[in-house]
Amino acid sequence: MRGRFGTTVLARWIVAATVLLATFAAFAARGTGDDLSQGGWTPAGAEFMRADAVLAHRFQAGEPQLVLMAETAGSVDAPAAAAAGRALTAALRNDTGATVWVRSYWTTGAQAMRSQDGHSALVLVRFRGSERAVRQASAAAVAHHTGAIGPLTVSASGRAPVMSETERLGTEGLARAELIAAPLVLLVLLWVFGSALAALLPLVVGALAVLTTTAFLHFLAHHITVSVFALSISTALGFGLAVDYSLLMVSRYREEYTPGTPPDQAVRQTLRTSGKAVAYSAATIATSLCALLVFPLPLLRSIAYGGVAVVATAAAGSLVVLPALLHLLGRHIGRYDLFARLRRPPVSCADGAWYRLAHLVMRRPIAVTLAVFALMAALAWPVGQVRLGMYDDRILPSGSPVAQASDRVRKQFSTQALDDIAVLLPDLSPAARATVLPSYAARLSALPQVLTVSTVSGTYRGGRRVAEPGRESARYADRTGAWLSIHTHGAVAYSPEGSRLAHRIRALPPPPAMSEAPLVAGPGARLADTRSLLMDRMTTAIAVTAMATLLLLFAFTRSLLIPVKALALNVLSLAATAGILVGVFQEGYGTGVLGDFRAVGVTDIIVPGLMFCIAFGLSMDYEVFLLSRIVEEHRSGHGTEAAVARGLQHTGRLFTTAALVFAIVMASLAASDLVLLQIVGVGLAVAVVLDATLVRALLVPAIMRLAGRANWWAPPVRFARADRPGSAVPDASGG
Repeated sequence: MRGRFGTTVLARWIVAATVLLATFAAFAARGTGDDLSQGGWTPAGAEFMRADAVLAHRFQAGEPQLVLMAETAGSVDAPAAAAAGRALTAALRNDTGATVWVRSYWTTGAQAMRSQDGHSALVLVRFRGSERAVRQASAAAVAHHTGAIGPLTVSASGRAPVMSETERLGTEGLARAELIAAPLVLLVLLWVFGSALAALLPLVVGALAVLTTTAFLHFLAHHITVSVFALSISTALGFGLAVDYSLLMVSRYREEYTPGTPPDQAVRQTLRTSGKAVAYSAATIATSLCALLVFPLPLLRSIAYGGVAVVATAAAGSLVVLPALLHLLGRHIGRYDLFARLRRPPVSCADGAWYRLAHLVMRRPIAVTLAVFALMAALAWPVGQVRLGMYDDRILPSGSPVAQASDRVRKQFSTQALDDIAVLLPDLSPAARATVLPSYAARLSALPQVLTVSTVSGTYRGGRRVAEPGRESARYADRTGAWLSIHTHGAVAYSPEGSRLAHRIRALPPPPAMSEAPLVAGPGARLADTRSLLMDRMTTAIAVTAMATLLLLFAFTRSLLIPVKALALNVLSLAATAGILVGVFQEGYGTGVLGDFRAVGVTDIIVPGLMFCIAFGLSMDYEVFLLSRIVEEHRSGHGTEAAVARGLQHTGRLFTTAALVFAIVMASLAASDLVLLQIVGVGLAVAVVLDATLVRALLVPAIMRLAGRANWWAPPVRFARADRPGSAVPDASGG
């Protein structure tokens, strides 16, 4: 492929084919947002989902998907308010058969569904069908049954409205991020590329990557669950990588395209050097993203599909389309430099700032290494306080109507109707129910964090029955089974305490009359099941990523120590990033700069795996940029110190600029009101900035200076290429 870029005809055919592909992708990508899902946060087939489905269809129970709070100036028991409440309940129940069950204070008399002051009451709704059907039914119900209804004022909360609000805020956040990032990125590109013409190249590559990936996700959404976050993250990732790869390729092309050099020769040399780095970088990032596939969550898997697709298309655009454009532009690549008067004349390699910085670091490698390690360790310190849970409605900004309604529900009502853990005994006969259920309920009520247990035989507290069966007790049983509702102390629903309680419940011996083990549902069980599956797969994801990265870097550098060093430094960088995310988004330090955001005291369980796989690949992107030039300089005959200094001089400006552009794109996501986008944006921005400054500019030169000749040692394996590193090259540094 490399030798075929020498003809103008071929270059024109490639550009024409690219225009056709982009046009087709733009057409195929239409309406993608309508087919994407806000769900995918929990594993399919988990125990809590099976239990919740049985509760919904057999017992008219389970988690409500829509929570309507009806408020009135007087009492909800007043005749007019009660009539309006019963009419609202009936209207929801009769809505085109979309509901599985509807329960309200006015139809059940449950005191947990009436506020303490008597001015508010709840209506709980469970819909039937797929996630899309639930979302549509919920949106229709909110549109028709909220606002002023007689003496009642009705507002909506619950899981379905939170998901719809999440979609709205995500769309608005991306639009806001683009408005913020676009002018800043354009200024940086114009300055760095030194030409308005050259600055358009990453836009071409990025647009191609984003359009084709969006079309791919649109196709995929018709067959599997694809999260809306897959499109958001892929878009930002595609544009960032387009800038990275274009900057590396264009910079090398300018270096090779000296007076008298034919453009096709400069293009071929660019592909042999920087093109190889782009290919290895893309392979490394794609491998890291593929590790998301080991997690059984549709959300993470769809991000993997979108991420791998956008990495592949960004690399293809940089290795195929970009060289064709470079060939056609030729010497015109440097035209229209808007900042020409502000630029300093070029200096020799030995006079460059990055060259001098490298030598300054390598004169005191131990001091620099210890200082940077201490700083990174301090940044990573909050990781020790991480509390893995799940986000609920409190991730929404306080100005959101859904968030305001959810806060009022939380303050005015017991969580008994919403956040209780449910224990399902699907095959407990009526005869056995009378003998074994009371003792089982008593044992459950004695567990830590449990306030009361309600079931068909009464209410239990602290290991004994405290109330006889009441009006609501009959709903806890049918002809073949029963269930228990566990009300907990405090807000433990999606917290680590809720997860531990679900595990304790499952560890209790089941009633002896049962042939099946009890099934546990509710928020605590949701967290417990999701956490178990994710944590079980985390080791596999880390091992696969680490092994694949080591092999790729070994093939790229023909060195054993350099890949190990790169892996260790990446872990250090990721630990510092994780510490910052825990400090900001869990503990609330400095959240004022992020706008309307509330720290809720937990870190969502999906964040560690998501951030590890994306940030790890991006960090390796800059490592490959730097190593490609260091290895090239060493193979050309330079010793370790000279190779490191020259490599840093040639690439330091490239990877720091690429990191700056990527950080601007990602940090702009912090302008979103959606916490997950804020975490991804801030986390990746911090990761690339730390990596491009402290790690690549300081730690890499210091550690390579300390390692000396050991950098270039490799096992005695016969390679096909003749340009293997320094075994045949003297290390003039003596390092």
